[in-house]
Amino acid sequence: MSPKGKLYLLPVPLGDDADPKEVLPVTIEKSIEFIDHYIVENEKTARRFIKAILPTKKQPDLKLSVLNKHTKTSEHAGFLQPCMEGKNIGLMSEAGCPGVADPGAAIVKLAHEKGIQVIPLVGPSSILLAMMASGMNGQSFAFNGYLPIDKGEKRTALKNFEKLSQDKSQSQLFIETPFRNNKMLEEILLALQPTTHLCIAADITLPTELIKTKTVAQWKKEVPDLHNRPCIFIVHKF
Repeated sequence: MSPKGKLYLLPVPLGDDADPKEVLPVTIEKSIEFIDHYIVENEKTARRFIKAILPTKKQPDLKLSVLNKHTKTSEHAGFLQPCMEGKNIGLMSEAGCPGVADPGAAIVKLAHEKGIQVIPLVGPSSILLAMMASGMNGQSFAFNGYLPIDKGEKRTALKNFEKLSQDKSQSQLFIETPFRNNKMLEEILLALQPTTHLCIAADITLPTELIKTKTVAQWKKEVPDLHNRPCIFIVHKF
């Protein structure tokens, strides 16, 4: 019986304007050289990324499986079949690190269950980069994903994050769909106390990058336009 292939977790840039050669280590290019099977969120953007990293890679050789919100769980095992046959697979997110705030986590879990070796490669994570640059508690923090859509529930969640950050000295991170960012910021500034600190980290690693930590009161004096800009929000009441 031939040995199983490996599942490589391949980070990608956080936005189209980022130069892959500047934000990704050479190990990504070296891995793409020998991997022909990929699990991706979007075939078109994945092919474009691979071409940008390694122009000599023959596109017809690529075998891509699409994993997104429309993918059925029953399809996951088939995605990993090449590994069971001894071939390596690359798992890519649409932005940043696969498996972190990303549907690829389900594939990684299944790989462990099937005894497939998982190899994470270094690359940009918006969560960690925002945390690094925030000046908040990097010893204890929590990523909370998306907040409730309902306005009342959202405000309750924000107040809970504020209380948690103070009671546990734990920074609270969350995100919003980019086109709703301005509305989210409006809700944050209404819900939180003036002295609570808020870090806004938008367009990380891109030419338009904005990473600033201020109190809520200070942000109210100068509200940035975050529309359609990938953004991480971090709350901490000291």
